[in-house]
Amino acid sequence: MIVEKVVVGPFATNCYIVGDEFTREGIIIDPGDEAKKILGRVKELGLDIKLILLTHGHIDHAGALKEVKEATSAEVAIHVDDANFDRYRSSGLIFGLFYPHPPAPDRLLKDGDTLDIAGMHFEVLHTPGHTAGGISLLRDGVVFSGDSLFNCSVGRSDLPGGNHSQLLESIRSKLLVLDGNTVVYPGHGEKTTIAAERRDNPFLSN
Repeated sequence: MIVEKVVVGPFATNCYIVGDEFTREGIIIDPGDEAKKILGRVKELGLDIKLILLTHGHIDHAGALKEVKEATSAEVAIHVDDANFDRYRSSGLIFGLFYPHPPAPDRLLKDGDTLDIAGMHFEVLHTPGHTAGGISLLRDGVVFSGDSLFNCSVGRSDLPGGNHSQLLESIRSKLLVLDGNTVVYPGHGEKTTIAAERRDNPFLSN
């Protein structure tokens, strides 16, 4: 499996390009900004993008969605509880950010859904708390955690749709129960492992 991190935008959002080495098909996770940078790396990797997946609806994870979708013609998938982008576009204005209105999603996800695409199999884990529709994406020893779980930290919960106790419960019940060797690819910052977060994350020590 190809996993390429492209850091984009003023909030240094991790956009991931994930592809299959044999089919040369792939998905883009969280195209937050700098569409040309993302699409340029896709071209360098020689991938045909079949799906654009959003771990949640915040504008720093969806700001380049319109341009990336137009360039790839890929379907867009997001959890049903975060499908209303207008809720989060307005919060982006608080930080002085404005992006084109994202296109409507083609597929609405829920907990336990599976995605078989580009020769890869993923499971959708609903991990609300950062937003109501936050999800993580699990496949074969890796999990893309969006803004739920970070390297020695957790997502903020003071923006619309946030709930701190729900966030901690989501992490403990959906992520920390995974195999300790599972590699965590977060929405910001460096990758980590489930074992490291069980041991070192100060927000989860209790």
